[in-house]
Amino acid sequence: MQALSDKEKHILAKIRQCSPTQLAEIEDFIDFLSQRYRDRQIVAAATAASEPSFAQVWDNPEDAVYDDL
Repeated sequence: MQALSDKEKHILAKIRQCSPTQLAEIEDFIDFLSQRYRDRQIVAAATAASEPSFAQVWDNPEDAVYDDL
């Protein structure tokens, strides 16, 4: 197992001082952050996957006039 960094030790020291109610809130917040990170990864993956399709639609001679605006 990897040794804890100074930052991790500092955070754990703070967590150890929290009440059970505060620990529940901390856990909920960590879950929220994890979900938000996963959501952003999904959006980024969907964007990357759709770029080739949109490029075919947007990059055409008929719409070239709009490229200069």
